[in-house]
Amino acid sequence: MAVPPAAGPPTTPRADPATGSGAPSPEPPPAALDAAFFDLDGTLVRGASMFYFARELAARGFFSRAQLRTFTRRALHFALRGEHHGHLLEARQLGLAFVAGREVAEVRGIGEDVYDLHVGAKVRPGTRALAERHLAAGVPVWMVTAAPVELAEPIARRLGLTGALGTVAESVDGVYTGRLVGEPLHGPAKAAAARSLAAQRGWDLSRCAAYSDSANDLPLLRVVGHPAAVNPDAALRRYARDRGWPVHDFRNWRRTARWTAGAGAVAVAVAVTGLLRRR
Repeated sequence: MAVPPAAGPPTTPRADPATGSGAPSPEPPPAALDAAFFDLDGTLVRGASMFYFARELAARGFFSRAQLRTFTRRALHFALRGEHHGHLLEARQLGLAFVAGREVAEVRGIGEDVYDLHVGAKVRPGTRALAERHLAAGVPVWMVTAAPVELAEPIARRLGLTGALGTVAESVDGVYTGRLVGEPLHGPAKAAAARSLAAQRGWDLSRCAAYSDSANDLPLLRVVGHPAAVNPDAALRRYARDRGWPVHDFRNWRRTARWTAGAGAVAVAVAVTGLLRRR
């Protein structure tokens, strides 16, 4: 994929390299940054990666029909309305329940398969181009997501990113205990993870960029010197515009985006119904 050349901060609105839109984009040249942080769901990929992961685990008999129906409802809600903290917490509890007692190597292998079967086709080319522009300038690019690290790391590696920070499930002797290490990387926890990584690597957060689609990630966006909204929800779009943050929208039209979300939700429901019938 061609990488757009680095350019200084524009003084007038310029076309977005991936969409051709005329939205202002006053980012600094990538080479001027210490690092860039990217959210996963809705930013780098369409939909919720955790539910793609759950779908594959369900196909392999990891959890019950009742739990699968709960995941289906949450997947529908995410596709139509976006993420909600309460739903993520519920998904976390179910996730811990179905991996408890399982071997880490087995679940990590499934994470690799999920990219090939579900996630790879849903990567947003526009956001990927933003990440590659940073990488081409020698800037580390880290994914920061609430998704399990067993899924986040394979996705980051396949996309050529520097690394990934995700929610970590505790394991002892290669077997999951059913408990978390720390908190899910959501909301303030994402900002704390970025601070910690920056401190370890000697990065100045005022010289870092962050990209997200959701107002839930405002703690992460506020902690860096160069925040940007990507495919933003309504709340984040308003917040970004009020503060003059760059807004990248790689969806063609809002109407098309809404139709696509609805169609995706129906597809998830149909797919999961098929799994239930086969089981």
